[in-house]
Amino acid sequence: MALDNKLGLADAIELAHKEEYLTKKRAAELYDKNIIDGFPVGTFAGLKAIHSYLFQDVYEFAGQLRDVNIAKGNFRFAPVLYLTDALKNIDKMPQKTFEEIVAKYVEMNVAHPFREGNGRSMRIWLDAILKKELGQVIDWSLIDKEDYLYAMERSPVRSKEIMSLLKKALTDKVNDRQVYMKGIDASYRYEGYGTYKTAEVGSANQAD
Repeated sequence: MALDNKLGLADAIELAHKEEYLTKKRAAELYDKNIIDGFPVGTFAGLKAIHSYLFQDVYEFAGQLRDVNIAKGNFRFAPVLYLTDALKNIDKMPQKTFEEIVAKYVEMNVAHPFREGNGRSMRIWLDAILKKELGQVIDWSLIDKEDYLYAMERSPVRSKEIMSLLKKALTDKVNDRQVYMKGIDASYRYEGYGTYKTAEVGSANQAD
């Protein structure tokens, strides 16, 4: 069953293809139109703005806090009852060092504030913090899917793996379009999406 969506699609596979195309188009716009630079950095407000922009064409709940409890495998994300307080606490977390920033990222992942699209939004959010505070971003194309998923699964109890994985992929190419676009593609692959190339979707959109 497909999630309720603005496209009126009931088939989950068809929805996944349309979602990938439309949200990658929006992800390209975030970079090409410098929209991401206008969002708050390191707060839930900034993450909400990213999520709202990415998913505006697909879901009514774009940018809205989830109102249901969700889980992935055996891991349950923050209960709805405590979600608002958890996000307020995350906003207060420091973000001056690499370790502080990743710790904040791990906590936001535990919160998982949206019904769908958390990981894809949060990786853009993380890069925005790293760019502002350290003058670096993650080259996600260098990070293996299985390594990343395993490290994130372990991160709430042991963050050493995700810290090491992300640190090895840091780059100072913060204004490199190719690094950004390939990074979006890698981010989507972690979630099982791989039909479209973000750079091509973005280029087609610019041509329009």
